[in-house]
Amino acid sequence: MNLLLDTHIALWALVDSPRLSSRARELILDPHNTVSVSAASVWEIAIKHGLGRGEMPVSGEAALRYFRASGYRFLPVEPEHAAAVEMLPAHHNDPFDRLLIAQAQVEPMRLLSHDHQIARYGELIISV
Repeated sequence: MNLLLDTHIALWALVDSPRLSSRARELILDPHNTVSVSAASVWEIAIKHGLGRGEMPVSGEAALRYFRASGYRFLPVEPEHAAAVEMLPAHHNDPFDRLLIAQAQVEPMRLLSHDHQIARYGELIISV
């Protein structure tokens, strides 16, 4: 299965947070799954860490190094992803999350998320 990690899931995996559910850990560690992180997530981490927000425990550069060391693939933001955001229902207003949802739909991939609002976008979302 091709998985795209929501930013918080990726961060929780990065710091081995107890908030990362056992189901999420299983999916991320399953050798049959391909795990990807979006360039949008790295951008979100860098922006929020640069602003000094407490929920971003690492810098964008540190996250990038960890994701590479973990063998995660990187999903660039393509013009088709950006355009697909326009067609999404307004269940969620966060621009980073909306881009991740659009990427999952366009590719297609399964988006692994803890956000119940994101789960409203349908079967491509795995709520953990």
